[in-house]
Amino acid sequence: MEPITHFLTGAVLARAGFNRKTALATATMTLAAEAPDLDVLWSFKGPVVGFAHHRGFTHSFVGLILVSAVVTGFMYLVWRLRGRETNLPNLPPRWGLLFLFAYVAGLSHILLDYTNNYGVRPFWPFWEKWYSWDIVFIVEPALYVILIAGLVLPAIFSRHWPLPRGRTAATVALVCVIVLYAARDHEHRKAMHALEHQQFRSAMPTRVSVYPYYWHLYRWYAVAETRDFFATSDIDSQTGELNRFETELVPKPSETEVTLAAKKSYLGRVYLDWAQYPLVTETVSGEGWSVHFKDLRFDYPPLRGGSTLAATVELDSNLHVVGEKFGKRSQVPPID
Repeated sequence: MEPITHFLTGAVLARAGFNRKTALATATMTLAAEAPDLDVLWSFKGPVVGFAHHRGFTHSFVGLILVSAVVTGFMYLVWRLRGRETNLPNLPPRWGLLFLFAYVAGLSHILLDYTNNYGVRPFWPFWEKWYSWDIVFIVEPALYVILIAGLVLPAIFSRHWPLPRGRTAATVALVCVIVLYAARDHEHRKAMHALEHQQFRSAMPTRVSVYPYYWHLYRWYAVAETRDFFATSDIDSQTGELNRFETELVPKPSETEVTLAAKKSYLGRVYLDWAQYPLVTETVSGEGWSVHFKDLRFDYPPLRGGSTLAATVELDSNLHVVGEKFGKRSQVPPID
């Protein structure tokens, strides 16, 4: 999910009761809920390195221990710089609890990222398999409405109540989030079931997936794989009908020594480990080749032909890697 949702979730979690146990709980949990995205710092070493490490160590149950310690240490430093003062003089900070609460907020980050179709690797480094629920788009306006209401309404209607306040509204907001996820999961299952029974050129799919759209509850992006080709389209979870006007059939390209060489590169290995429906194609480029990697789960009909989360490996005539790109950004120098 994008940062705003993470920050809001951490704040609402804190207001649900954690802030009654120790001072600085709200600030700590708000920061900790977004802190796993510190892995964006890897991008300073290049887009391929950034992609390889995104949602890795900091998005795992083990790495979250270090992330929580960093956030707690930062809050301790701020507390000392502020002269050890807090907004609640009668509620001192309890650093062991703050570390635990930071970890809980970090878990909310992993959970939210798990709900969209990019996925997470929560069991890193013991098991680097990617997991994704595929029910919520990376930006979900309904979450904004629910979470902001859970934070703002108490400030409007409970101005004369003693601090800390807002537990009831925050709890209701979290329940509403659960209800939203339950509804999305229900529609996701219906769309999956409908897609499994579709035929494409008289061929039944061997594997199917559906992915969420921004704001829509019943419209899903569908990807089906058959023996010879992929099929992509939109599907309505209410009616179970596929949008035949948006349907595109993509033949599976043949494996060649060029694509095999690209797949063995660092970028190729990382990309294929992450991708669910990889499409790897080659084109002649000067005296060498360009090998393009695309994951069809992000090839939404409105984005077809774009470079969303696509990658390129440039090979010379001897099939040596001479260039790497993630999106439009080049890795300089190439890793392999």
